[in-house]
Amino acid sequence: MEVINNKTEISDLLQLVSFKIGAEEFGVDILKVQEINKMTSITKVPNAPDFVEGVINLRGRVIPIIDLRTRLGLEKIEHTKDTRIIVVELDGKTVGFIVDAVNEVLRIPAGITEKPPELVAGIESDYITAVGKLEDRLLILLDLDKVLKGDLKLN
Repeated sequence: MEVINNKTEISDLLQLVSFKIGAEEFGVDILKVQEINKMTSITKVPNAPDFVEGVINLRGRVIPIIDLRTRLGLEKIEHTKDTRIIVVELDGKTVGFIVDAVNEVLRIPAGITEKPPELVAGIESDYITAVGKLEDRLLILLDLDKVLKGDLKLN
């Protein structure tokens, strides 16, 4: 990491949206996030994979909604007042991910992240790009492209 005048280079900072799923905190690149919405009614789609909740109409655009909890192999729970849909753009496609709660926008130095351990219990390790070591907690950085890759054909 290059330091100039005691300031970290901007290029070495990761800007992330952090959110909770269960007891774990995750982060995704803020540049992929278009918006964060409260839960809304979701139209079910017949024969969709179990992690696809359905579709919503977002200002005239129909977008698929993925339950990130189910996709990561965690137990499905009832939505609460804190449940949010994070709308992202992946490969030119817009998709929404349901998360338990959105925490904050973080700016962390890339140097405090490291590759995940080879044996990561409970979550598909292919989806994890890195683990950020914050002062009082760990932040799991997800690759949302890999979360969807090969399992869902977006129009």
